[in-house]
Amino acid sequence: MKPFRLENALPVDMTIPDPSLVCLIGAAGSGKSTWASTWPDTQVLELDRFRALVSDNAGCQEATDDAVFALQAVLEARLARRKMTVVDATNCEQAVRANLIATARRHGVPTVALVIPTPASVCVERQEGQPANRRVPERVVLAQHAAMVNAWPGLPAEGFDHVVVAENLYRLETLLQRVSDAWRADLGWDGGEGLGDLLLVRRYSGSEALRMWRWRDGSQLADGDRVAEIRLGADRVILAQRNDVDGAGDIGFEALVGCPDDGECEGTAWVPVHNATDLLHALTGELMHDPDVRCTVHGSREDDDQEDDPEGRADLEEQYADAVRA
Repeated sequence: MKPFRLENALPVDMTIPDPSLVCLIGAAGSGKSTWASTWPDTQVLELDRFRALVSDNAGCQEATDDAVFALQAVLEARLARRKMTVVDATNCEQAVRANLIATARRHGVPTVALVIPTPASVCVERQEGQPANRRVPERVVLAQHAAMVNAWPGLPAEGFDHVVVAENLYRLETLLQRVSDAWRADLGWDGGEGLGDLLLVRRYSGSEALRMWRWRDGSQLADGDRVAEIRLGADRVILAQRNDVDGAGDIGFEALVGCPDDGECEGTAWVPVHNATDLLHALTGELMHDPDVRCTVHGSREDDDQEDDPEGRADLEEQYADAVRA
C-alpha cells in the first residue's frame, strides 16, 4: 500500500472559512469524530448518527441510503442558511465528495477537504474496541485508507477550495473554549444563575435527571436532612442528601426503599446511591437487596435472613414498587 506523506504533496493549507462545508476524509477509526467534536454539535452531520435516527442502529449498513437521504436534506437546509457545516463520514469515494462539492456550490458556500491521515494499522487496531455493530472489517478499513491516500493529490482538481491536513490544524483551543464556557455557565461565572446545588446532583444522577429533580424543602422524612425527588408521571424516587457520610464529612445521597425485613414497617429504609444505575434499581426495588440498606426501625439489613426467604423478598419488592408509584 502506498504510504501517505505530507511533504511535497500539496502546499500547506490551514484555511477553514466560516461559513464553509468541511468534508472530513479518512478511514474508519482515523479519529474523524474527535476532530468533528471541535465544532459545536449543531454544526456536525455524522452519518452514523443519521443511521441511528432512521434505524435505531448506528451500524446498520442497510440503512445507509436512508441515512444519506436524511443527511442531504439537513445539509441543504444548513447551507441555504449559510451555516458552518461539517460532514463526519469516511467520504473516501470520489462520487460522495462530488455530491458534497456540488451541494455547496449551489449555495455559494466554500468547500474544505479535511484529510485525516491516521496510519492504516492504527485504524484497524481501533476497531477492536468498538461495539459489534460499529466494528468495521479490516479489509474495509484498509480499502478506505487506500482510497484516501490515492485521492489526496487530486483533491484540488475535484473542486475543493481548500485542502487541509489535520496535523496542520490548531483546534484544541476552540474545543477547550467551548468546554470552559459550558463549565463557567454551570457555575454561574458567566453572570447567569448556574446550576447551584444541582451541580452535586448531576455528579450522582447525570444530566438527564436534572429536569425532573425537585427539592422537597421542609420535609422531615429524613430526620432534618434535605429531601428531594425525581418524578415523572406516576413514577418517583425519593432521596435524602446526607452531609456527613460515614462520619467523614462527605456529602452523598440515599434513596428511600422498602424495609427489607417487614413489608408493614412504618419506619423508613434508606440505601446509599452513587449513580444513575442505583437510581434505577431504587425505583424497581432491586436496591432492597443491597447490604447497606438501613431501616430506622429494624436497623441494617441482615443478609442471611433475606437469602433464606426469597419469596418474602420478592413480595416486599413488589409492595415497595407499588408504594412508590402511589
